[in-house]
Amino acid sequence: MTIIKVLVVDDQAMVRAGFAALLDAQPDMEVIGEADNGARAIEIAHARHPDVVVMDVRMPVLNGIDTTRHLMNQPAPVPRVLMLTTFDIDDYVYAAIRAGASGFLLKDALPADLVSAVRVVADGEALLAPTVTRRLIEHFARSAPPRQATAPQLAALTQREREVLVHVAQGLSNNEIADALFISEQTVKSHVSRIIGKLGIRDRVQAVIAAYESGLVAPGA
Repeated sequence: MTIIKVLVVDDQAMVRAGFAALLDAQPDMEVIGEADNGARAIEIAHARHPDVVVMDVRMPVLNGIDTTRHLMNQPAPVPRVLMLTTFDIDDYVYAAIRAGASGFLLKDALPADLVSAVRVVADGEALLAPTVTRRLIEHFARSAPPRQATAPQLAALTQREREVLVHVAQGLSNNEIADALFISEQTVKSHVSRIIGKLGIRDRVQAVIAAYESGLVAPGA
């Protein structure tokens, strides 16, 4: 069994301890450290090399966004970051994702959802709470840059890959995309992997951003 090494970062001691206890109790997880601010998290990450950092957005000394940005720019191995926040309308959502977060979950999510989210991002996938997905799309509706329908980064994609990317950007799961396009879920996964590789991006969240910024998908579509 592969053990997922987790670093828990939150400035509230009771919240941090609760998350750490929950995750450390899982047979496939080990909490290798806790931190109450981003600067301390960076120190621990450099020393202990966690696979996943469960991180609050708003913290003293160094917030979650700047901490994530620093971690994404460190030498390998680079951890996956799962952001937690109290507010689904937090203005930091978009900035956190652009900084490199692979997941975004509300603190009032069920314990099982947090455990599942850690496993998802550790496995190289991306995760957004439904309300956060809506927030991301709303951001594009308000402030997306001018669309470029023939953006050069999309030139390498096949027509089918573009279709899959549109559905990804609309928030559909692999199973839902498979049903919509009458293909297998495994085929969808293969298409998503190729899209990520061709666009030179990190994960599904970045694919959503690329779809909107390139003009392939328009806000409200």
